[in-house]
Amino acid sequence: MGRLFGTDGVRGIANEELTPLLAMQLGQAGAYVLTKEKEHKPTIMVGCDTRISGDMLANALMAGACSVGANCVYVGVIPTPAVAFLTQKYKVDAGVVISASHNPVEFNGIKFFDGDGYKLPDALEDEIEALIYSQMQGVKFPIGPGVGKIKYRTDAREEYINHAIQSVNVDLSRLKIVVDCAEGAAYYTSVEALKEMGGEVVAIHNNPDGTNINANCGSTHMEELQARVVYEKADVGLAFDGDADRLLAVDENGKIVDGDQIMAIVGNYLKGQGRLKKDTIVATIMSNLGFFLMAEKQGLHVEQTKVGDRYVLERMKELGASLGGEQSGHVIFLDENTTGDGLLSALHLLQVMVETGRSLSELAQIMEVLPQALVNAKVANHKKERYMEYPEIAEAIAALEEKFAGEGRVLIRPSGTEPLVRVMIEGKDYEAIQAEATALAKLIQDRMF
Repeated sequence: MGRLFGTDGVRGIANEELTPLLAMQLGQAGAYVLTKEKEHKPTIMVGCDTRISGDMLANALMAGACSVGANCVYVGVIPTPAVAFLTQKYKVDAGVVISASHNPVEFNGIKFFDGDGYKLPDALEDEIEALIYSQMQGVKFPIGPGVGKIKYRTDAREEYINHAIQSVNVDLSRLKIVVDCAEGAAYYTSVEALKEMGGEVVAIHNNPDGTNINANCGSTHMEELQARVVYEKADVGLAFDGDADRLLAVDENGKIVDGDQIMAIVGNYLKGQGRLKKDTIVATIMSNLGFFLMAEKQGLHVEQTKVGDRYVLERMKELGASLGGEQSGHVIFLDENTTGDGLLSALHLLQVMVETGRSLSELAQIMEVLPQALVNAKVANHKKERYMEYPEIAEAIAALEEKFAGEGRVLIRPSGTEPLVRVMIEGKDYEAIQAEATALAKLIQDRMF
């Protein structure tokens, strides 16, 4: 039986792979494991994104949690970073988000935070899994007054907005901002926060109906935002994903500014103010080579981790770093929140624009983005970790690594959340690396599917 937890919780097609039964079991086992050392009646905060399956899975999970004696606070549709923040603010015992982030509507996911607002280490996830597979062996289910109950709150999102504004207090009255909310959890919080701070806001894809989340919009589909920024003569465009824990931006000319560039811009600004702890940014192996060259030139130290914001966070905590993230737009400001936070990332980026008086296109020139070709190979989910076991694939990868040695790099990795092997090649000639990446992805897909 495969591992339930991936790099970002439990994911799958809702009502097929991620069923209400599994959600209930995760609620039971998660609540028990995360709160079994508590002497008081534990409380778990639960939120979700805008997908139609969110209520079904949230209620199943909360039923499971209540069945082992935990109380639940349901805060409804709210960004993932808001649940992380509120979990620690209210000193509840754990937090849960029902979301599949940037994935299409048919998918959903369940991810846990501990009482301090941090994603769970592998050991705790393994303990939850083992309890589910043992059918809750050894767990005593309470009766009578021992059963948990659910409290519903509708004001939590306002507290998150206030936290973001207080964390990065900047006057946005001179900026015109186009915001793509991905028909997701940012549809209210991001728009309201930017308006409260004085920004002239043009909101798009902010009418979620439960079925349109991430549909040709948000941080995975930037074309409409790019065009709208130019049409509106706006200063900047901001793109969130479904659960609003990541941000990508668009400059005034309609050019994408990715997570690496955002970290470079904000990191150097904070360093100049003496507010970048240890002058260090934690990034992943997927960050652009241009990011590392920028850091060397600017006197910044970069620590590299595996792909996944949880690994970035773990390294940040070990080092005492305050800034880290991924090219995909998960950026963590650890002094202000315990997970990637799209709204905080946006406010920090806008603050640099306001305080320096420079356009985003000017600021983005701090690093040269070298061409990267990223092609996905669709493979069976249970095979995706084993691509190097196929001699023809291993030989092709070795040949490419030799070809690009010294003037680029080749990075192959299985997706943590989808049935894909990702092929990334970095080099000087985009057409050449795109052709090589496409050919290798096709080989992987043909041999492994």
